[in-house]
Amino acid sequence: MNRRQFPLMSLAALWLITRALMLWLLAHDTAPLLGRGAVAREVWRLYFHWYGLLSHGAFPAHDTLWQYPPGAGAVLLSPGLLPGLTYFQAFVALALAADAVIALALARAGTRPGRSLLGAALWTGGLPLLLHLPLARYDVQVTALAVISLLSLSRSTRACGVFAALGALVKVWPVLVLLGTPRKRPTRSAWTWAAGTGAVALGLFTLLFAEPLSFLRQQSGRGVQIESLGGTALSLARHAGWSGRVRYRYGAMEFTGPHVSAVAGVSLALTAAACCVLLLWRVRARRWNEATAFDAALCAVLLFTITSRVISPQYMVWLLGLAAVCLTSRHTTQRPVAALVVAASAVSTVVYPTLYGEVIHCTWTGSLLMLLRNGLLVAAAGLSLVRLWRATRPLPTPAATAVGSPTGRERVPHRALSTS
Repeated sequence: MNRRQFPLMSLAALWLITRALMLWLLAHDTAPLLGRGAVAREVWRLYFHWYGLLSHGAFPAHDTLWQYPPGAGAVLLSPGLLPGLTYFQAFVALALAADAVIALALARAGTRPGRSLLGAALWTGGLPLLLHLPLARYDVQVTALAVISLLSLSRSTRACGVFAALGALVKVWPVLVLLGTPRKRPTRSAWTWAAGTGAVALGLFTLLFAEPLSFLRQQSGRGVQIESLGGTALSLARHAGWSGRVRYRYGAMEFTGPHVSAVAGVSLALTAAACCVLLLWRVRARRWNEATAFDAALCAVLLFTITSRVISPQYMVWLLGLAAVCLTSRHTTQRPVAALVVAASAVSTVVYPTLYGEVIHCTWTGSLLMLLRNGLLVAAAGLSLVRLWRATRPLPTPAATAVGSPTGRERVPHRALSTS
């Protein structure tokens, strides 16, 4: 075995061991510290119920829990393609397959000249921090589409756009991976193919299913989930005498009571502000390298995550996948951000499912855990934006260098190629 094969074999062994452990945890899902069956119940009860409706050509239009774009229907129907397995078994098998595809894609990218296997290592070792949760949600499948989209950018902008569009049709956020595509022709190509793919796929869903856009009604009614940044503020407010309560609404535990609508409004305003900041970065950015699109995707998803009214635990799957893509390049600016994402993932597991009851009842333990997890995410988002902005700002001109220097002899660093 040569030196190149050894790390790959080690990663393969780590993947097999950790995924076997995740399957064991899923099989013992009823244990108190593993959620008392709540994690797996999402698949065999809710997803299977939706599968029955979707298989008859209709989206669950009047179900307040259905808040997903039409592409999610295709993912929930896919377990039916595996004969001889129950719906639950087939769903988990497909989640594992998507996980393996991500690991292989990251490993393949990491073995190219000038690249790194750190991305594959982060994904392989980081995903099990979320215990068995990734196997009982379809976020791994969505993340696979986003990861493949980013990794294909350097070779085919068309493929990048197609996979981004397919991911967006499943859970919207993968459209953000197109934010950092290089200017001019690469951007036109990727965005055009994404728009075309999205339009064609949406047309097919409209022809084959009834009410494919019904999810928009349910999304508009969402409140402030207890795990969101706004929810953390309200949880701490409970200790200061605020009279609000936690109730199960729209498939999540949400706060109800005075000022909740105002907190939700602030979250939406912050999301709009994040969008403006990202657009401003896009307009002002002048330097691109092979990692810029990766870094921009992680930054964008982090900003939209922390400003969302909902931060479900499975959102960490997205962030781990994007952080892993960043680490495949030696030019990434996001290494410390990736470390913060890993730390937040570990804390997220303590929040859910381990001590979720503490979070629901807004005990000091639950409130402080949420403050720690969300504090790590806010720190990651802020650091990500600062490092991305600095890495892509215009280089100082020779004249400016001469004016700002007593000697005028400082050399301009060649960190990346200018695209202005």
